[in-house]
Amino acid sequence: MSYKIVVDSCCELPEEWKKDSRFEIVPLTLIVGDSYEKEDDADFDQKEFLKVVAECPTCPKSACPSPDRFMQAYQTEAERVYAVTLSSQLSGSYNSAVLGKSLYHENCGEKDIYVFDSRSASCGETQIVKKIVEFEEEGLSFPEICEKVEAYKREMNTYFVLDSLETLRKNGRLSGVKALVASTLNIKPVMGADNGSIIQLGQCIGMKKALAKMVECVMKDAKESEKKTLMITHCNNKERALSVKEQLLAKGNFKDVLIMDTAGVSSMYANDGGVIVTL
Repeated sequence: MSYKIVVDSCCELPEEWKKDSRFEIVPLTLIVGDSYEKEDDADFDQKEFLKVVAECPTCPKSACPSPDRFMQAYQTEAERVYAVTLSSQLSGSYNSAVLGKSLYHENCGEKDIYVFDSRSASCGETQIVKKIVEFEEEGLSFPEICEKVEAYKREMNTYFVLDSLETLRKNGRLSGVKALVASTLNIKPVMGADNGSIIQLGQCIGMKKALAKMVECVMKDAKESEKKTLMITHCNNKERALSVKEQLLAKGNFKDVLIMDTAGVSSMYANDGGVIVTL
């Protein structure tokens, strides 16, 4: 095994990768009120979690992994290690991964370790992982892969529509958004990312129109989409994800399409019914 990819648990991995020893998920901790505190690991129960969140009067929170936990993940026989975390603008996970790298070098010696700040989340992290795998399979050197993935990351776009932005707002993740309309009006903002921070791209009345608007935004920014994999994650609403897929396929061609359900951290921020798209 020449390489290993370490991701935090905001990254949705396809099932075959979860069973592959080249990949390791370092879990964040999910906290809801005073009675629910669990690691976002393979035992995550989305149905239970969404029920607890819906019944709790306080906003759910997450805690990033410790640097020591990342250091442990870097302790492998693999010659090269890549770490991919959710945006440093949204979490301390990236900083922990970088500190974990320093701890590894202090305690274990030299190894090729590179930490990617995804400037995204969820399937945005998955896109970066996919690129690392592709370049490794092409036989590129470690510096070449790091450089090419960083370049790819700058071109990648993230979009999402949620039923509610309250979790993001209450956890201070919407600092770059100057104003949001009242959710009681059923107005759904279409959101995106700018250098890792959340921005508003538009808004529509109702979820159906908001998803259609998101599709327009995706296709407006799409360049050489036939060479790229379209990734869609959803929180407990595959029907919406399939609808977005159909709308996008009606407007453009893609190398491949991957649909995944959100794990814990993404479920917390996307809330029940949220849809995220990366290209």
